[in-house]
Amino acid sequence: MEEMAESSGAKPRDEIWAKLVSSDSRYSDVEIRSDEIVICSEISSTSTDKHNWCKIVRNSDLCSATIENKRSNTILVDGAKLCNEDTIVIKDGSEIVPGPDGEGFVNYRFNIMSSPETCQRQLKICIDVEHAKCSICLNLWHDVVTVAPCLHNFCNGCLSEWLRRSEQRRSAVLCPQCRAVVQFVGKNHFLRAIADDMVKADSSLRRADEDIALLDSYSSIRSNLVLRSGNNRRKRALTSTPPNDQSDDGSDLRCPQCVTEVAGFRCNHSTDHLQCQACGGMMPSRTDLGIPQHCSGCDRPFCGAYWHTLGVARSGSYPICSQDTLKPVWNTLFLSFKVRVGGCGTVRVEVKGDAIGWEMGISWSWGYRVRRGEREECDDGDNDDIGTGKRISEHTISRIPLIAHEKNLHEHIVLITENCIRQMGRTLQDVISEWIVNLDNRLIDRTRLMLNNAEMITARTIICRDCYEKLVSFLLYWFRISCPRNYYSEAAIARQDCWYGYACRTQHHSEDHARKRNHVCRPTRGNAS
Repeated sequence: MEEMAESSGAKPRDEIWAKLVSSDSRYSDVEIRSDEIVICSEISSTSTDKHNWCKIVRNSDLCSATIENKRSNTILVDGAKLCNEDTIVIKDGSEIVPGPDGEGFVNYRFNIMSSPETCQRQLKICIDVEHAKCSICLNLWHDVVTVAPCLHNFCNGCLSEWLRRSEQRRSAVLCPQCRAVVQFVGKNHFLRAIADDMVKADSSLRRADEDIALLDSYSSIRSNLVLRSGNNRRKRALTSTPPNDQSDDGSDLRCPQCVTEVAGFRCNHSTDHLQCQACGGMMPSRTDLGIPQHCSGCDRPFCGAYWHTLGVARSGSYPICSQDTLKPVWNTLFLSFKVRVGGCGTVRVEVKGDAIGWEMGISWSWGYRVRRGEREECDDGDNDDIGTGKRISEHTISRIPLIAHEKNLHEHIVLITENCIRQMGRTLQDVISEWIVNLDNRLIDRTRLMLNNAEMITARTIICRDCYEKLVSFLLYWFRISCPRNYYSEAAIARQDCWYGYACRTQHHSEDHARKRNHVCRPTRGNAS
């Protein structure tokens, strides 16, 4: 019994925006003109009775649609079962079967006929260019930041310089536009995207490269910045009260350095503070030190590394988080080995440190040589010169993060990646170590690395735990697609790759689809972004 389809939509238009293309040349394609249409089917051989099969609704992005199953039986959409009244998003090239399996039913391919320009249409917002300009430099915003409570917007570099000059005068930081007291400064990613789109639409708004480089060199606002109260600043600037007598009630003492001098520094009335994203505690915003205060992957501030470096311990008065909240990807110690072997005699190893200024000699007894930093029995008398590096882990990982493999629950339940690692006789930490080396050597495409400044990430980059898990998830994707198939189970090998690969959205709400298709792969259809 084969079924064919035809449309019965309301308010048809002249434009055909999509088609259901039949896999059987005996049946004609279904042309879709309405934004909402019900597809009817009939038993083609003997009966003219028709019944509703599915409803297709055009989505607002104009390059996808939502299909609803109107049958009492299940239908298949891109291999996923769709029960009665269930819906799923379909894109150009989606395969649709009006039944629970491919036998006895005509397969259809959903094809969008619209032009590429239509599919790339974005929401249009009318903005006066004059309202998108920084009132300091009078140019379009660059790396826009917003001040509160007045909510005016400026270039990061312009306002950073304004903050520095305000602190030098020891006065309250006033908004350059309305002169209101500024209490808070933060990056505005939404307006930054709008400013970037405006530059793309009108190239005359683009600044010279040297101007942008100068602005970036001034920029110091990387995360939300809490400023001192303007009233307190002004009051203390006009009085001669000694620093030790400020705020007897402690109400304005925000961090340990507000109370006492630590490592030659004490906060004053003009010191701005950062709020730690782990413990909520405060620390002074200091760009003059080499101590990390921000995660390079997300630009969020963390106080653990700062206070630990200064030797300040946690107390009941001021929250201080663990130093583990912010660490390098790897604390790397590069060693230069020079090995001299005379026959199978004693091996002499000279080790010199990189940028540390130390050296030492190591001797192994008869019958051993050094290779890749390990000992192994010597078979001959060849001379070896070996250069290798020893890497000491700062971050450690004992389990695969839940965000790995696009949060595909089937991957985590069946433990496909863990089983591959176990079959290799390795540990998760060992695998991540290897792929961090590949990352450092720029052997990996970083397009999908969801961290700020992704191209600048190295083994010595300071990142938080959340960003480390994102990095681990990114590296595990590359490990999986490069893993030889003989390490997979038979069930994993039997699965076919999903057309949409890691970008597939069906894997999140269809357990059957997640089980039957492999999604740790590159997309071959649809938008992979």
